[in-house]
Order: sequence, then structure tokens, then C-alpha cells
Amino acid sequence: MSVFTGAGVAIVTPFNADESVDYEGFAKNIEYQIANGTDAIIVCGTTGEAATMTEEEHLDVIRYCVKVVDHRVPVIAGTGSNCTRTAVYLTKEAEKAGVDAALVVTPYYNKATQKGLKEHFTEVAKAVNIPLILYNIPGRTGGVNILPETMVALCKENENIVGVKDATGNFSQLAKLMSLAKGEVDVYSGNDDQVVPLLSLGGKGVISVLSNVAPKQTHDMCEKFFNGDVNGAMKIQLDALPLINALFCEVNPIPVKKAMALQGQAAGPLRRPLTEMEPEHAAVLEKELKNFGVL
Repeated sequence: MSVFTGAGVAIVTPFNADESVDYEGFAKNIEYQIANGTDAIIVCGTTGEAATMTEEEHLDVIRYCVKVVDHRVPVIAGTGSNCTRTAVYLTKEAEKAGVDAALVVTPYYNKATQKGLKEHFTEVAKAVNIPLILYNIPGRTGGVNILPETMVALCKENENIVGVKDATGNFSQLAKLMSLAKGEVDVYSGNDDQVVPLLSLGGKGVISVLSNVAPKQTHDMCEKFFNGDVNGAMKIQLDALPLINALFCEVNPIPVKKAMALQGQAAGPLRRPLTEMEPEHAAVLEKELKNFGVL
């Protein structure tokens, strides 16, 4: 059984002016997501600025998210690291906190081989009993790419490695993965502009940045596809493209935090080295939020 199907939000971590975590605002954002049909909450991922958190902050945010969600939808915690021991520690602590699954990114900076990737993910998997969704995003990991053969082998050899968030943008590789997997690997889109194409190859859904500002539309796009309304899903995908492009015109999560602030959601400042959005890009983003009907 899949951890979830449909639209999971890669949720932002809102900060106060002093860059401490805005827990009150975070709770409101979670409630907004659940009220608008989001199918899962993915906490402390790239969009949640986990890379700038201490381990204590990281785990506190995960624990708080689990408490607020209270089993209404699955909570998936980002627990990856370029250090295998750290990834094991964070994943074990997330399991203790009560998460439904963990999202474990490929090790960055070290540039592991395929053998190294297998050993890294296997060690994390054997340390816990919760499901793991691997996160393949070569653009943020020095080009490190989980090859289809490696992904399938990991799922076959580790019962709790169940799927992958694919942000490669490489549909030839994705099609090969689906062909080799024969249904044994749950695949989620890591790119908001490629959700419907990925679903057409057998994907289970999306782990979405767009969902922070358009949760209902992102959920509906997936739901329509699964219900057989492919044209309806396609329309939402295509109508959303200008907004998606604006949300990624600067590195994530710079634009989405600006978009949430424009909507009146809790977002707060970015932690360095991220900086505030350029005014000309912010103007385009505001326009596209209005055009998509979410501002």
C-alpha cells in the first residue's frame, strides 16, 4: 500500500523576524492545507529550509507537525543527509516522533557511486521500520543520480524502501524505471510542471511546492487524473504553468515564501544564504497568483 496517492505538500517552515520557527503560523498553514484537500504533509524538506536548521530544530519541527496533523493525513519527514550516520539518526528520531514515512535525499557533496547509494539507503532502511521514499534530485546533489536499476534493486532488497520522489526531469529515465519496476516502486513527481505526464506513466502523485499556495488545485489535478478525467487534469496542469514558472524563477523556496506572504499566510524571512526575491520577479509572481485565482 502506498504511503499516499495524490498531492503532498512540501510545506514551508515559517520563521519569525528573529528567524526562530513560527510555530503558531506553521499550525495555521497545516490546517489550511488539510482543509483544502492536501493528501500528505512533507515536512523539513528543501522547501522547509531544513538545510539551515540545527538537528534539534529539525526534529522539533517534525514533532510539532506530527502533533498538529494528528493522523488526519500522512506526515512524511525529510531526514536525509550526506552523512549516513546523520541520516540514520534523524530517521530514527522521526520514527519515534510518529511520522508515517521518511523522505531521504541522495547524499550531496560526497558524490557517492551507485554502490555507495545502495549502501547508504540500505543502512538507513535497516535502522527503522517506517517506509522510506528516496529523493532523486541531481540538480541539488552535485549531479548524483539514482539510476533505475539501483532504485529497483533497493526496493526489492529492502521491504521498507517503497518509492522515490523524482526531480530529475528525465522522462526517458523515468520510463525505464517504470518499465523495470513493474509496479514495485511508487513514483512521485518532484516537479510541479510535470505532474500529469508522470501520472500517465503510472506515478502515484506529486510532492509539491505549488501546493503551498494552491492546495485545492494541485489536489484536484491528481484526483481528476485518477478518476479518469485526464482532460480536466491536463487543463489544471497547463493553466498552472505560468504560476509554476514564477515559483521557480529564483531558487526554491525564495518565490514560494514570497507568494505565501502575498496571500497572507505565515512565511517570514528566509535564512541565509537565501535572500529575498528580486522586485521584478516578485511583480511577475503576484500577477500569476492573481491570474491563477489564488490571490
